Formats: sequence, structure tokens, C-alpha cells
Amino acid sequence: MLLTEQAPGQRRRSGRLARLPIRSKLLMLVLVPLGVVLPLLGLLLLGWSSVALDRLLVAKVRADLAVAHGYFERLQARVGASTRAVAESHALHLALDQALDPGRPPPPGRAANALPPLPELLAHWREREGLDFAQLLGPDGRPLAHDAGLDLPALPLPAGQDGPAAAQLVVLSPQAQAALPPALRARVAVALRPTDGAQPSARTQEDRALLLLARVPVRPQPGGAVRGHLLAGVLLNRNLDFIDQLNDIVYPAGSLPWGSHGTATLFLDDVRVSTNVRLFGQTEASAAPEDAPGARAAGSSARPPTGERAIGTRVSATVRQAVLDRGDTWLDRAFVVNAWYVSGYLPLADAQGQRVGMLYVGFLERPFTWLKYGVLAGIGLVFFLVMTGAAWVCLRWARRIAHPLERMNAVMQQVEDGQGGARVGPVGDADEIGHLAAHLDHLLDVVADKTAALERWNAALDAKVAERTRELQERTHTLQERTDELQATQRQLLRQEKLAAVGQLTASIAHEVNNPIAVIQGNLDLARELLGAQARPVQAELDLIDRQIERMRLIVTRLLQFARPGDYAGYVEAVDLAQALDDALVLAGHHLSQHGIAVQRRDGATRPAPLNRQELQQVLVNLLVNAAQAMPTGGALSLETADWGAHGVVLRVADTGPGLPADLLDRPFQPFSTRKPEGTGLGLWISHSLLERYGGELRAANRPGGGAELSVWLPGEGTTPASVTDPTPADPDKP
Repeated sequence: MLLTEQAPGQRRRSGRLARLPIRSKLLMLVLVPLGVVLPLLGLLLLGWSSVALDRLLVAKVRADLAVAHGYFERLQARVGASTRAVAESHALHLALDQALDPGRPPPPGRAANALPPLPELLAHWREREGLDFAQLLGPDGRPLAHDAGLDLPALPLPAGQDGPAAAQLVVLSPQAQAALPPALRARVAVALRPTDGAQPSARTQEDRALLLLARVPVRPQPGGAVRGHLLAGVLLNRNLDFIDQLNDIVYPAGSLPWGSHGTATLFLDDVRVSTNVRLFGQTEASAAPEDAPGARAAGSSARPPTGERAIGTRVSATVRQAVLDRGDTWLDRAFVVNAWYVSGYLPLADAQGQRVGMLYVGFLERPFTWLKYGVLAGIGLVFFLVMTGAAWVCLRWARRIAHPLERMNAVMQQVEDGQGGARVGPVGDADEIGHLAAHLDHLLDVVADKTAALERWNAALDAKVAERTRELQERTHTLQERTDELQATQRQLLRQEKLAAVGQLTASIAHEVNNPIAVIQGNLDLARELLGAQARPVQAELDLIDRQIERMRLIVTRLLQFARPGDYAGYVEAVDLAQALDDALVLAGHHLSQHGIAVQRRDGATRPAPLNRQELQQVLVNLLVNAAQAMPTGGALSLETADWGAHGVVLRVADTGPGLPADLLDRPFQPFSTRKPEGTGLGLWISHSLLERYGGELRAANRPGGGAELSVWLPGEGTTPASVTDPTPADPDKP
């Protein structure tokens, strides 16, 4: 009954739902799932569309970054290949011979003045290969020849490569930039612009140079002696030709829809040194200082709007930490100068593997965001229209179903009010509801006929029932009086038998045990009086005898307590463990508070146990007092009740004391087994014996963390005592 009883709140909710009209129930039956499932599907679709679009944008920028990186590697390979082609050219070797030995005759068939000087050859090849500088070094690293205005003795030279090799990234300090021509040096210095979200820095200018540098050995033949090294490269600071061409390759005209545009940037550390990202609100006229030599005259439609390039702005601290500090590739949205872009950042490293910059490509996110909002709004509108149409259809069908039922309900109310001639009549539809209305009218006709007949029979029966009722009441009254007398007599006889048995047992124990104890106590007192002061040497022994005599009296008292409960304790009833535990805590509360013991309790049992309430209370009080005595300086007492599978219930009493000694753990329920000087060793024995009467069991064990645990195992109501004797399969927590 306890398991199936409804809570008051649940009954109130069920009552309110039951009182709703059938029309409301039908609408709830249709509209509630419609109003829950469709919005949920809409939200799922909206979320999936948003995530899918974001993933597509990330995949797009990943592919764009791969194309940009491929183009950058091609540039590195081209600079290296161009340098090697010049180093292996026959004309370079002839010019080198003439420069090293001016008196040496020219080769057969070539005039002495037909070969231009070595610096002119280097300048010609530099312009032809699209390089920014070229220099010929001797085997010892000293310059032999260089392009006009170029002197690179202080440059950090990469190692010479015998095989095909790409150019390497090199960062020039301001001191080493004196070797560059003035036109190149003018492109290096970049004033740092304030940038939102950038990592704080005290610098105001980026004065380092980022170069692509290649060094190729000059040999007359493969495997021959090195006659020198050809050094060539490209300056990447403000290299607008390179960055615009990279942007045209990654984002050609018309490749980005809805007005979006792509951008590309080359970073030195976290500073934009070459970019086509424009500053917000700038005009084309203000771009003139940035469009230094190397800038393109015309751009593609895929470029951002015209304006001053954002050279000198810095990347955000979040991107810097991810790409430059950790070496990760950034593929996500990022705030670039003045707008959000779907961005890709790739770390760039020099020949020693040190990260010196980043390569960036990205496209404006705003058009795609508006597209996403438009798609989401369209999906929401479609779901709203579907829900509105479905609700309108449901309202019409609910009215057709509910109207006949409402008519039938009104007819039943009229009949209940005494209008026996009220009928539903035709309802229009020939479905189950129409048949039900017809059957209701027929049933009302039959009921009216039967009611008239019953009224006639009822008048005849009333008289007979009244006469028989009077006779039955008289006989019932007489029988009740005799039953009460018999029960009173039985109770009196049972009480007398119990009192006689108790008196006989008490007299027998008093005669057989208390008399010898009294004799011993009397002789002990006489000996103490006769000895007088001479008894002082054995005073401790005499006191010990006194305590043992008192202990024997206590044992006799406990035995009498054990014998009496079975006779007068009362009847067996279904006892709730939680209530029994409340009563025991009241009785043993002063022991617990006296020792400063904190009680922790958890009630989980849901079924009662059939036994005597007073005997169970005696067992629980004994367990609580024993636990309090095991913790004289305080501790925690854990009380727990729980269901024991399909067998019954269990109550655990656990303390934080020293636990049971090993010699008592093997025989905790044997009489007179105790380690307390004032104890008799009968408490647990009596408790165990009381529980065995009802098929229960008392178990003792030591807890792994310290302390003892005694558990009371009782069969549940409706189970047999045999189910308690072997609890192992249903109780994995048994000690």
C-alpha cells in the first residue's frame, strides 16, 4: 500500500487533468507533441545548420591556407632554383675567370670585350629572375662581386647546398641591414599601430628585415672544387607584388560570394609586414605611402576595399600564443584589424627551426553570418507556418470530435437532474461516436422502462426489508454481548497463565541463585567485620569479591529479563524500522550525548518487519548503548536501514571505536563474552536470541576503516524465515 500510494501533489495534478473538457484533452494530445517536437526538431536543425556552415567555412579556409603555403613554398623553391641556375651558368664561370685573372686570354671564338663585367651580369640575372639582390662570394666568404649598391659581408649566410634546395627565411637585425641597397632599406622599417587585442609591447617600430635567402656553391663541374658561393634573395617587408599575387591565387575574382573578400598577410613575429588588409575608413589617396616600389598598379575584385594597407598592425594575443608560442595552425574566426574574418594562420620557421613569423589567409565573415541568419530565419519561418497550419487543422478536427461528446455529457447531466426524457439525437457522423450516441439514447430508453418496474418492486420490498432488519439487529446485539464476554474471559485467563509462569520462573531463580549469593555476601560482610583493621591487606581482594557478587546479581537480572519478554512483550506486528529507530534513539539519547557522539542516519527501508516492537526496541537500545561505550571520547555513529533484495530489511549500526577484538569476533554472541570490566556478556546474546525467534539474525564485523558494525537482518512482511538464513546471493555488501 505504501508503494502504490500517490503523493498529495500528484493527486491534485491528476484531478486537475481529469476535470479538463474532452476538447482541451484532444487539443493537448495533438498540440503538446506538436509544440514540443517541432520546435525541438527546428532547434536541432538550426543548430546543425549553424555548425555545418561553420565547419564548411573552416574547411574552406584550411584549403585556402594550403594553397597559400604551397605558393610560398614555390617562391622559396623558385628563389633557390634561380640562384642555382645562375651559379651553374657557363657565362658566370667565364666572367669569374676574367675577374680572378684579368690577363687570362678569352676562350676561343669569343672576343676579349664580348663578356660584360661580373657585376653587370649579376644585375642582369637578378632582374631577369625577379630577385631583390645577388652577390658572389669567394670560398672564404669575402665578396667577389655584387650588384650595384649591395654589400652583404655581415649577412648571416645559410649553408651552401649542392643539391636542389629552397631559399631559407632569414631575419636581419637593424645592424645587418646596412648591407642592403637604400631602396630595400626604405621598405624595412614599419611603425607599429595600436591594435585591439594585441599582446602588450613597449616597441613602437618593427625595424627587422625578413628575407628569403639562398646560397649555392659555384663549381666548374659537379664534385669539383668550390670557387665561390652565389648569394641571392628576396626582401619580404612591404613586398606587395608577392602578397597581392598570393591573394589573387587564393581568392581569384568571383570566388567568394555575397560580397565577401579575401585577404592575405605575411607576419614578422606578430607584426604585419606585407598585407593587403586595409584600415577602416581610409581612402585610396592615403594608400600612396604604403604602395612603395613593388606594389601592383591594379588589383583583382577579390581584394578588400581600397584604403591604406594595415602594415604595422599586430595580430591578437590569442592567435600569437597559439601559432608563434605553441606552433599550432589556427583555423577559426579571428578579429583582423577592424572586422571578423574566417582566418587561417600558419607558423613560419627559419633554417634553425625557430618560428619567426606567420602566413595568413582569410575572408570576411559578415556575409556568411548574414547568410546563416537568413537560413536560420527561413527555417524558423517554415516551422512556424507548419505549426500554425497543423494547429488550425487540429482545432477543426477536435471540434468535430468533441461536440457530440459534449452533447452526450449534457444529456447525462439533464437525466441526472431529473429530466428523464432528454436524448442526444443524431450527431451527423456515422463513426464510433455516432454509434455511441445512438446506443446512449437506446440505453436511456431501457433504463426508463426498468426504472418504472424497479420502483414498483421497491415499494413491496421496503416493508419486508424493514421487518427483517429489526430482527437481525436484535440478534446481532445479543451475539455482540456474548462475544465481548468471551474475549474478556480469554484475556483474563491468558494474563493469569503468564503471571503464574513468570512467578514460578522468578521464584526458582531467586531460590537457586540469589540465596547462595546472599550467603556469600553475608559471610563476606561478617569476615570484614571480624577482621576489622586486619582486613586492610586484603581489602582489594574483598572489593573484587563484592564486584563479582554484584556481577552475579546482574547476570541473574539479565536472565530474568530474557525470560520475561517472551511472555508479556505483546503480539507480533509489522514494525517500521525507521520508527523503531526513532524510539530507541530517544531511550539511548543520554548515552550518546554524554559521550559527545554525532549520529549520522540514512533511512532506505521501504517494507516493515513482522516481530514484537518491544523486543526489537530492546535489541536496538542494547546496540546503541554498546556503540556509545565503545567511543568514550566521542566519535560518529552511523545508522542505516535498507531493503535486502526480496528477502527483507537490514539495519546497520556502525561506530568509529577500536572495533571488536579478534578473540571476540569469532564468538560475539556467546553468553558471558565481554572485554568490559563492568559488563556481563549477555547483551548481545540476549539480542541475538530475541531475533532468532522471528527468523532474524544479528551479525558483527569490523569495518575496513576502523570501528565495529553490527547489522540486524530481518525477514520482510510476507517472506519466510528460511529466506534470512542464507542472505549471500541477495546481499553483496554482507560483511
